[in-house]
Amino acid sequence: MFKFLIFDWDGTLIDSADRIIASMQRAAVDLGLVEPGAEAVRNIIGLGLPEALQAIFPGIDKQGVEGMRERYSHYYLRADDTPTALFPGVEQGLAQLAEKGYQLAVATGKSRRGLEQVFAETGIKELFQHSRCADETRSKPHPLMLHELLQESGYQANQALMIGDTEFDLEMATNAQVSSMGVAYGAHSVQRLLTHNPVTIIDQFSELTEWLDANQQAS
Repeated sequence: MFKFLIFDWDGTLIDSADRIIASMQRAAVDLGLVEPGAEAVRNIIGLGLPEALQAIFPGIDKQGVEGMRERYSHYYLRADDTPTALFPGVEQGLAQLAEKGYQLAVATGKSRRGLEQVFAETGIKELFQHSRCADETRSKPHPLMLHELLQESGYQANQALMIGDTEFDLEMATNAQVSSMGVAYGAHSVQRLLTHNPVTIIDQFSELTEWLDANQQAS
């Protein structure tokens, strides 16, 4: 059934919401902007940074976006050197999936620089054959990120499964005619995820392998 598994990063594989929220708030304070609330920042997790900033600070100009990009990156990439933890079961689960012959990819709203840093922090880069970042293509929920990964990998849309924790992940999958799976432990509520008709919602990462095993046997 599915052979190509595409994962969101923040909120699906790593528990980074608090770090994202704190970095965005501190950057806003540095630039004299109104500090956004935690829920406002959580709401835009998954988008590319320019799109996220436009949503949080409506009317922000190009200079403001560039200033926020620099300050946010300063706090997220350099000022906070605490490694971001993988969610329970992620490293073991990804290794099992790779052993079973699935090809794995990342589709993230992070920049390439940001992804490479967390790859280094977590030590799981070698498990992924492909990755695409928001500063290399169109932001979610536009389907281009998935279209490029499919073209690069050689898989068809019906062979791919997008796994994510935000409605932007699942809407991107719908736009690309790719099946999706939601995770209930990330940034967006289950109710928001269900509006995009995922094949299922899992409560913990270990359920992914179990679900795939059951559905491969049934297909």
